Amino acid sequence: MYKEENAKVRTAVLRAVEGIPDEVLNTKPSPEEWSPMQILDHLQLMESVVAQNIRKELAKSESEKVRKKPIQLTVSRLIKVAAPKYVVPTNGFVSLEEMKKRLEASTALLDQVYRDAPEDALEAKSLPHPVFGKVPLIQWFPFVGLHEKRHLKQLEKTLEKLQGSTN
Repeated sequence: MYKEENAKVRTAVLRAVEGIPDEVLNTKPSPEEWSPMQILDHLQLMESVVAQNIRKELAKSESEKVRKKPIQLTVSRLIKVAAPKYVVPTNGFVSLEEMKKRLEASTALLDQVYRDAPEDALEAKSLPHPVFGKVPLIQWFPFVGLHEKRHLKQLEKTLEKLQGSTN
């Protein structure tokens, strides 16, 4: 099931930022790059949007049934994808404690949607993805973890840059 894999990735993400001051986590390595906190914000925004969109799609009477997509490719950072504006992170200062609460809330929402959804509906309905086209709803749950794994690499590189500039 998706939950165990997603939880492993989330643990790695939180471990990566553990013990780092909020000031550092809110610092961008360059004007074009996201700060570590913005990466975390993007993750909770994406998880929340996916959950909300699945819930909306489940409520519709008509939704296209499609074949499963190679969502495991999400982890590759070779394919660059611009974040849709509704998942672009805030520029405002956020504490790690506050962000942890947001991340817990987005995960709880996704889990609730999964628990409430009939499995046959998750298999029979789909949502569009900017790279994969229409993706069956059932694949969106593991997609969240794969997306987070992709950004874990970005987070680690960003932290290296910031820690290199403070040493």
